[in-house]
Amino acid sequence: MNKNDAESNRAKASLLISRILVYIFLAFITVLCLFSFYLLIINSTRSNGELQAGFTVVPSTHFISNLKNAWTDASIDIPRGMLNSFIIATISALLTTYFSALTAYGIHAYNFRFKKACFTFILAIMVIPTQVSAVGFVQLVNKYHLTNNYLPLIIPSVAAPVVFFYMKQYMESTLPLEVVEAARMDGSGEFSTFNKIVLPMIKPALAVQMIFSFVASWNNYFVPSLILTKAEYKTVPIMIAQLRSADYSKFDMGKVYMFILLAILPVMIVYIFLSKYIIKGVTAGSVKG
Repeated sequence: MNKNDAESNRAKASLLISRILVYIFLAFITVLCLFSFYLLIINSTRSNGELQAGFTVVPSTHFISNLKNAWTDASIDIPRGMLNSFIIATISALLTTYFSALTAYGIHAYNFRFKKACFTFILAIMVIPTQVSAVGFVQLVNKYHLTNNYLPLIIPSVAAPVVFFYMKQYMESTLPLEVVEAARMDGSGEFSTFNKIVLPMIKPALAVQMIFSFVASWNNYFVPSLILTKAEYKTVPIMIAQLRSADYSKFDMGKVYMFILLAILPVMIVYIFLSKYIIKGVTAGSVKG
């Protein structure tokens, strides 16, 4: 074996060791992230007495009874809360994704005088926290008698600077303007071009942002808690927050864990079944052609 072969073998061994260490580290991080979810599922299968007895990683046999107790609880109507959250999150995700893509298309495909100023203004809005405008927003909602109404939670979602920015960057990497010009020369209208040509080309980005928007709206607690006061309009995060005031010494902890599991179940399902779209969309949008 000559010197070059020895050096090549050492390099391969070093690369193999590095890969093994990386995989071990990633496996450790994965277990660390998923352990809390696993523990939540385990606790949702245990009775209140078993939970009081101490910690275990072995599932019990009370999953169905906890599910029945949580689903039929009189104080917290979790089915109604999930329906409310689903309606708000679904409509918000659709509006956010479509109009953010439309805005990004307008900035990307058109040249006009204040194009850079508009882009900068939209980006500046990204750094303004929601809490800053919350007081004025609640006053506006009260003025127009829109409390206990889904509209104040859905309509403002049309303006989403973060989604717009992602769509703009994605279009720059995957949407050549020559395609738009060709459609115009063929007599296609602007909205027809956007709906029939642009949207299919940016489908991965639409899927990614629709998922993220749905999850963000589903988990939103701050604004809905200021607007929704009647029980029949409350969303899942508000109902779960009500558990803070419960007397845990007299409360069924198995039912509490089942409440929390039901609250995050739609989000878990979205990530499990649509994770390939997230990876594909983020990867494609991160490389500029």
